[in-house]
Amino acid sequence: MITALTEFTLPEAVTRDEAKAIFLSTAPTYRGVPGLVRKCYLLSEDGRTVGGAYLWSSREAAEALYTDAWRAFVREKYGTEPKVTYFATPVVVDNALDETLSFD
Repeated sequence: MITALTEFTLPEAVTRDEAKAIFLSTAPTYRGVPGLVRKCYLLSEDGRTVGGAYLWSSREAAEALYTDAWRAFVREKYGTEPKVTYFATPVVVDNALDETLSFD
C-alpha cells in the first residue's frame, strides 16, 4: 500500500462550501478507479490550498491516474499545477473496521 498526497495552491481562496461543491463535482471521477482504496479531499484552513490523500494498492496504480491528462484536468479545474508526493504505507489503523492492517 502507498499513500499519495496531492496539493494545489489556488489563485484565490475558496470557502468550505465552495470547496465541497467542487469536490462533489469531481468525486464520481474517482469511483471504481483500479487500485484506489480511499480518497480524502483536503482543504487548508485559509482556503488557499486543496488536494487529496489517496490510499492506493500500489504505486503503479497511483501512477496510472496521475498522468499528463490528469495534470491538465487539475490545471483547468483549479488554475494551478498539482504536486504529488508518494509515501510508503506499511500500517493503517482503521477504526471503522476496528482493525490495524499491515502491508508488505
